[in-house]
Amino acid sequence: MSQDNDRPLLVVEDDLALQKQIKWSLDRFDVVTASDRESALAAYRRHRPAVVTMDLGLPPDPDSTGEGFRLLSQLLELDGDLKIIVLTGQNDRANALRAISLGAYDFFAKPFEPELLALTIERAYRLFELQSENRRLQAVQPSETLGGLITRDPDMLRVGRMIEKVAPSDATVMLLGESGTGKEVLATGLHNASKRKGKFVAINCAAIPENLLESELFGYERGAFTGATKTTVGKIETANGGTLMLDEIGDLPMPLQAKLLRFLQERKIERLGGRQEIPVDVRVVCATHQNLKGQIADGRFREDLYYRLAEIVVDIPPLRARSGDAVLLAHAFLRRFAQENKRGAMSLGEDAARAIEAHAWPGNVRELLSAMRRAAIMADGNRVTAQDMGLSAPAAAPQAEDQITAPMLNGDLDLRAIREAAERQAVLAALARTDSNIAKAAELLGVSRPTLYDLMNRLAITTK
Repeated sequence: MSQDNDRPLLVVEDDLALQKQIKWSLDRFDVVTASDRESALAAYRRHRPAVVTMDLGLPPDPDSTGEGFRLLSQLLELDGDLKIIVLTGQNDRANALRAISLGAYDFFAKPFEPELLALTIERAYRLFELQSENRRLQAVQPSETLGGLITRDPDMLRVGRMIEKVAPSDATVMLLGESGTGKEVLATGLHNASKRKGKFVAINCAAIPENLLESELFGYERGAFTGATKTTVGKIETANGGTLMLDEIGDLPMPLQAKLLRFLQERKIERLGGRQEIPVDVRVVCATHQNLKGQIADGRFREDLYYRLAEIVVDIPPLRARSGDAVLLAHAFLRRFAQENKRGAMSLGEDAARAIEAHAWPGNVRELLSAMRRAAIMADGNRVTAQDMGLSAPAAAPQAEDQITAPMLNGDLDLRAIREAAERQAVLAALARTDSNIAKAAELLGVSRPTLYDLMNRLAITTK
């Protein structure tokens, strides 16, 4: 039977004659061998097998199980889903059961039936593959509550899953990211996922003059100041039962920081000119592009308020760091603005897609949104050019390899991870550029459609 090179099997055995026998009897697999703990760890890091068979008695003391159990623990630390089959002596049932309790998949007593061991290994592979597939499906499961989030980028998908995980709690959430990265979209998704029945209310602390911000947040009673002709409810009270988003929280004046801290501690407010404490049940989400810890050091932001607001901190990557997302979003925005302007079906030209990929987007998604709104208006036909968006066409295609950060494994370059990162970036770029058309993306990449589907499945990339 031919070897299956996609399924390496690590055999850890210090008896070289038995090692050779096991390798011969399991020739259907691509067997990699090791005779001690250090060589086994090195072989695992190099080949990343899903299944390992191992003897517990390893050098330097083959008569003891210390090295074997140490190896078992280290392998499971590297991958908790790894299937380890322990090979023991006939009268070593106690150690075999101990290995199972520590996370081993199964055990066999020596001498063993090669066919039974092969069947157990096959079953272990199938279970590992099912668990991996389940993780992939969970990773690409489209978000129902974050419907406004358009992304395929792994870091941004993790942000979306984090938002959904936090949403049912009442924890205060701080969204950190550059201006225009979509903080309000995420805050809205957080509110929708929380199932809170009240409103989502947002206020930009930097957009309202300091002398008006307090009344906007806390409201005021009639006669509290000149022009206060009626009692007015503030944003905090308006959001009762819902979510309050404090955008640009870093611009909140120091006197209001103290008042906001008191509200977060007591969950009660007093309107300006009022004497009555009003209880308010509201989920607070804040956002900023500023370095709040730097402001704390400069005495411009209260440290106690920071820790009240930062129970959960979510870092949002800028658009330039989100693989393929710029072109992906451009397609979506173009469809929206084409419909709004009654332009019919519009699409991105090749030079437009390359210009989007090459541009740094310092204004992030907000800048891209404006560029696509302009393009939907300025384009002469239904094919958008770089000039229609106000961008210069790049002289040459951007080199993807220049953008890859090489992953590290124990301080060494991990070639497997680098290759996977390059493949992911290329697939994401092709899908974005072709607006998720699999046939066109495969042609762009120079592969067949089945190959592209296999790549997408392995890299947990969805067309949705």
